[in-house]
Order: sequence, then structure tokens, then C-alpha cells
Amino acid sequence: MSLKFSVQLPTDRVDNLAEFGTAEAITEVARAAEAAGYDAAFVTEHPFPTDAWLGTGGHHALDPFVSLAIAASATSDLLLHTNILVLGYRNPFLTAKAVASLDAVSGGRVIVGFGAGYLEGEFDALGADFANRNNVSDDALVAMKAAWSGESVEMSRSGFHAAGNTMLPTPIQKPHPPIWIGGNSPRAIRRSVDFAQGWSPFPLPAAGAGRTRTAAIENVDDLATGITRMKEYAEKQGRVEPLDVNFVPFGLHMNTRKVPSEEALHEQFGQLEEAGVTWVTMGLPTKNRGEYLDLLSGFAETFLAGR
Repeated sequence: MSLKFSVQLPTDRVDNLAEFGTAEAITEVARAAEAAGYDAAFVTEHPFPTDAWLGTGGHHALDPFVSLAIAASATSDLLLHTNILVLGYRNPFLTAKAVASLDAVSGGRVIVGFGAGYLEGEFDALGADFANRNNVSDDALVAMKAAWSGESVEMSRSGFHAAGNTMLPTPIQKPHPPIWIGGNSPRAIRRSVDFAQGWSPFPLPAAGAGRTRTAAIENVDDLATGITRMKEYAEKQGRVEPLDVNFVPFGLHMNTRKVPSEEALHEQFGQLEEAGVTWVTMGLPTKNRGEYLDLLSGFAETFLAGR
């Protein structure tokens, strides 16, 4: 199996900070993930979610850059994955600075997952432009790449004006850390091809597509159809650089409650590889840290050994 694995640092479990949210906890989980052979660890974000969303299963999270900086200091090879940052929540140059800083202090280990976002009330609370979030996202990607060059930037878009500004340090990775675009929609696929190094779709039943404002992916066939569309669009655009496809396996979503059987996962991983997936981003049950560490180790012994 040639799949690569990004495993969750459960920094969304702010209800149980002692187990998952302290520097000690993040350090222990990150070191365990690296020792077990996982390729990356990811964190999510929600800076100011709405009460209504929290009441229907939504979650909080520690700041992603704080969490990943702690993980960086505790490890030497583990890649540091944002899954995901919402582009419209921040000024793009502030985001670029945070990403470049994390890449610099970690020795070039960042994978930056970005998305357009969907939680309108969180946009409103942050003073962000929800209605125009797709155009804002595209503009942000252009602006960040310009800032990461280390050259003087002159650029004006809605919400910012750079009349000759320079950012240092530049990222260790050149020209910048790999960008993976989250979302299942045709716009997310196009954004991945036009601006990024990877596409990060996720399982979503049709009943939930309206809530998250993206397209449903209910099975591997749906995912394969999206990957085909991505490749067709890349060919149309004349893109020759391959894209990673990073998918959340069915049954291993963030803070899943029950891990599917070994047989079912082996079968699914084979199907995902055949469809064109190169990375999987996965969560495991998080009752307490000890159980989580045991599950990290056991899963790695079963699926990561011998790669």
C-alpha cells in the first residue's frame, strides 16, 4: 500500500483540555504519531462558531498555528497539516505570515489545507465576506503566493491594498508549502487545479450537502467521478504537475466513535488507491488520551507496517 496517512491531533476536544489540549498532551500525541509511522498530523479550526451549529454537533478547536507549533517542537519528521484553514476568515497576508513562520520553525514540514468555508454565522462574527467567499479565496491564494516570494508586492483586492510590501521569512519549502484545497464542489476542484498541489474531498451524504454548501460524496464511485473531473480539467488547463488527492476514509472521520473492521478498511484503502487517492486524513475515537495512543499504535501496526 502506497497511501500516506495524516492523523488527527484532537485539539478540537476543548471540553477535555487536560487530555488533549495542553502542550504536554499535544507533545505526547504528536511524538506517538511520528514514532508509529504516520506521515502527518492534522488540526482543524473554528475560531468563533455559532451557538446554533455547536448545538447540532459542531465543535471548537485550539488555534491551529499554536497547536502545530507545539507539534513541530516535539517532532523532527512529522508533517504538519492544517485541515482546514478558511481562507476568508483572515487577511491573506496574516495567513501567509503564519504559514511561512510555521514552515520556517519546523524546517519545512507544513502542508496547508485551505477551504472557502460554509458557516455563515462564523463569517459574520469575524467580519468576513460570506457571499463573496469564493472570489475572496481565489484572491487570497494569489496574494499569499506573492507574499511567500519574498519580493515586493503591489496588489489591491477587496479588503486589502499592498502598495509595495515585503514579507520575510519566506517558507523553507519552495516556492511554498504544498496547498491542498478542501471541498467537494466543482469550484473546489477547479481551485485545486488552478492554485494548488492537491484536492481534499470528504465523505458527505446527500442530506448534508446543503448544510455544508458542497457536493455529496456517498461512496468510492462518487469520489472517483470527482477525481476524473479533476484530471479532465487539469488536462484542459494544460497542467502537467500531478495533484495529490487527500480523502477522509469512510468510517474514519474526525473523532469517529467506532473504527471499521480491519477487513473493511483494507478493502476500502485498496479501492481508494485504485480511484487515485494518494493521502488519507483520518480520526480515531477520543475517549481519553491513553486510549487514543493505543489506537494510534494499533492502527499503525496493522496498516502502516512495511510500507
